[in-house]
Amino acid sequence: MKVVITGGTGFLGQRLAARILEQGWVFAPSGERKDISELVLFDSRIPPDLVVTDKRIQLVEGDIANPSIAARLIDRPDIAVFHLASVVSAGAEQDFQLAMRVNLDGHRHVLDAMAALGSRPRYVFTSSLAVYGGDPAPREVDDPTRHVPQTTYGMTKAIGELLINDYTRKGFIDGRSARLGMVIVRPGAPNRAASGFASGVLREPLNGEDYVCPVPFTTKVAVTGYRTVIEGLIALHAVDGSTLGADRAINLRTRTVSVADMIESLRRVASNRKLGAISEQPDPFVMKVISAWPEQMLATRAAALGFPLDESVDSIIREYINDYLK
Repeated sequence: MKVVITGGTGFLGQRLAARILEQGWVFAPSGERKDISELVLFDSRIPPDLVVTDKRIQLVEGDIANPSIAARLIDRPDIAVFHLASVVSAGAEQDFQLAMRVNLDGHRHVLDAMAALGSRPRYVFTSSLAVYGGDPAPREVDDPTRHVPQTTYGMTKAIGELLINDYTRKGFIDGRSARLGMVIVRPGAPNRAASGFASGVLREPLNGEDYVCPVPFTTKVAVTGYRTVIEGLIALHAVDGSTLGADRAINLRTRTVSVADMIESLRRVASNRKLGAISEQPDPFVMKVISAWPEQMLATRAAALGFPLDESVDSIIREYINDYLK
């Protein structure tokens, strides 16, 4: 059985790959469990310092907007695909054409390559809470809340969800979309995601560095730990498609906290560490992007299916310290 992870050398891609390899199997299009013989990590750039290593891993570098790349990656009927590749929120807002080329055209190429197989493979797509929005923006959402995205990134994710629903309805794929909240704590250098402050306000002080938060401390956000996200993606892949019905998109479970709550958790968990100072200096661009995002992201469907939920922000910070700082 072959597994493909697009965006596979990024933070979540590598953690997902490690978890799948640890499990050792995935579900084939037939619904049977099949051992993994090959796992392809595809990305626009392969970093020199990959964390995940295994003899079953194949690295492929390229442009997802090139249809021949998708056909090269998705080349056999016994395959499972996890599509994480995307231009992130702030980057998409600043470069509309790049977002359209990667997030929409690239996604279509992946879907068409799977449809050409004729085997109806299982497919997991990472969507986002950015699909929600409006005027005024809803503060609380659940799975069926109407999508009125107020960013280019959110628009591309919302269209991606609809594409998956229709490709599934047509019998081309067995698709599922996972809407993610703000994933914390991401290690390494910050990326161009507007949600990056939710990691930065914890990561930089833990590194002994001062951090200027681009949103007020009173800002409430729907967060989830990276371990919980990975387990949620695995669980969504495992769900029998017949239980999902016509709408294949579900919210993964999150916890709503204020930035001040996160800082309090940090100081409680890391009381034995010398932390960098944290101050606030609102950034108008970041504030504009996140102002349309919901504070409370309910996940009725995921809860009913028994998907994981973080115990607390304290537990998320402890996991990060254990995984990356020890």
